[in-house]
Amino acid sequence: MSRPEPRADETIRVLPPSRRSHAPLAVAAAVLGLIVVGAAGWLLWPRAAHVPLPPAVTTPGPAPAPLTAFPIQTATEDQILHHVPTVLTVFRFASNPNILVLDFPSLHEQGLMLNRVAALVEKESLPRERVLTDAELAAAIQASGDSVDTYYYGHDYSAAALRRFFALADQENIALKPVEAELRDLVRQVGWLDPAAAGGLISIPAVGADSKVTLAARNAILRHELSHGEFFSNPTYAAYVHNFWLTALTEDERAGVRRFLGKEEYDTHEEELMYNEMQAYLMFTRDPLFFTPDMAGLTAKRLSELQAEFLAGMPAGWLRDVLASYPSTTAAR
Repeated sequence: MSRPEPRADETIRVLPPSRRSHAPLAVAAAVLGLIVVGAAGWLLWPRAAHVPLPPAVTTPGPAPAPLTAFPIQTATEDQILHHVPTVLTVFRFASNPNILVLDFPSLHEQGLMLNRVAALVEKESLPRERVLTDAELAAAIQASGDSVDTYYYGHDYSAAALRRFFALADQENIALKPVEAELRDLVRQVGWLDPAAAGGLISIPAVGADSKVTLAARNAILRHELSHGEFFSNPTYAAYVHNFWLTALTEDERAGVRRFLGKEEYDTHEEELMYNEMQAYLMFTRDPLFFTPDMAGLTAKRLSELQAEFLAGMPAGWLRDVLASYPSTTAAR
């Protein structure tokens, strides 16, 4: 703080030299003498030896929780179909190792792990830019008339969609369920947190998970979801599907597919979602429990024509072989 200046009406008095007292000099000399004596005494006083302080004791914090390491088996479609899971089992699909298949022993376990991802990625009337809280997710499931178990019978997500889900959850400080944290561990384990990684993750429930999940239904779900896995992990196939959607289907036919998917609570504003689901339902879902041509406003004859056209221009690979293996029975339905 600076020294204050004197006021204008204030005078500073200085004694003339002839009247100054010598008393201050005597006092100063006495004080100086005391300081010298005190300093000498301090220097000559015996001191205790310097004892260093003991090192600070630090208590280590809790070790970070270990990542869940999933054993991953490689299996064919038939091996996966006939597998009987008692715990969550992870497969690499033999025909395309960039497809991971999660085989759940129950619909409930499947829903707990994947329903929140579904809400972000593709469920209609839900936000695409943020992850739902537990309360919001429960309300959305209730509003749909479903349960945790029946929100989806099978799930499918790209590696990019999973990365986005976990990034948004972190940004919003959303507390993940333990099974969702395990999903993150799996995504990290297979390298899909790398921004350049591509792949498709799908899921299926065990036979008997509810009364609808027979072996035939499990087969239909698996085939449907595997086609999504190929779409997510094979850019050539995804581009072919997009072109087919734009050029082979009429505007009215695309509108019919949208109406059907809207009734199934997909977000019809997501264009890629629309043509991805188109290929899965129209080409690879042959069980009438899940899809029939009239659901999309098509005749059986027209659907058969679309399937033949799709096969004719389809890129070579395991999925083309699957489509070629179907008997031509659609037109008879």
